[in-house]
Amino acid sequence: MTSDFHVNMNEYLPLRDVVFNTLREAILHGELKPGERLMEISLANRLGVSRTPVREAIRKLELEGLVIMIPRKGAQVAQITEQDLNDVLEVRLGLEELAMQFACERIDEEHLQEIARAAQDFEDLMEEGDITDLAQADVHFHELIYQATQNQRLIQIINNLREQMYRYRIEYLKDSAARKTLAREHQEIYQALKERDFVRANRWMKDHIENQQKAIIKSLHENE
Repeated sequence: MTSDFHVNMNEYLPLRDVVFNTLREAILHGELKPGERLMEISLANRLGVSRTPVREAIRKLELEGLVIMIPRKGAQVAQITEQDLNDVLEVRLGLEELAMQFACERIDEEHLQEIARAAQDFEDLMEEGDITDLAQADVHFHELIYQATQNQRLIQIINNLREQMYRYRIEYLKDSAARKTLAREHQEIYQALKERDFVRANRWMKDHIENQQKAIIKSLHENE
């Protein structure tokens, strides 16, 4: 295990939650690689904690689907599979359609301006090429749309799914051509929202997600 990460202490969180957040971020950002074994003793020593919070964190990560338990081998970081991707995106498509419908009905001028800025921020970051920053900018663009729905339960459900999407989003953004496509889709979605055109906004969002799906599947096959 050669990944470079460390625990970030937080006085407001129990130690088990701090360890969980640390390992989770390491997986989502690729510091702990798919297929990498998670050895309790090694992780505990590395993070400067006992084995108990590490064991609890691994159990929670298993529930999120980020870790799997292999008989006689123990815990390891879950692989990114085509089936997992398709399952997540099928659900996301349905939720995004609902979010787009509500956003087109309820969005106000303030949210429109914030979405426009978020789309521009993503394009500005493309020149720097930092994948983590790009991923966060993409997440922020979508979060603003969800907020415009004014439906807190829908926002909560989508945010839970968003975490499962993060690893796939990072994979997609490795492709510079994909970034340009994504930036154009952001602009088209914004324009459709501005005109309260649900049909067009939903079509662009569907294209947006399906293009990611195709690119990630291609990447997965190339890495087999």
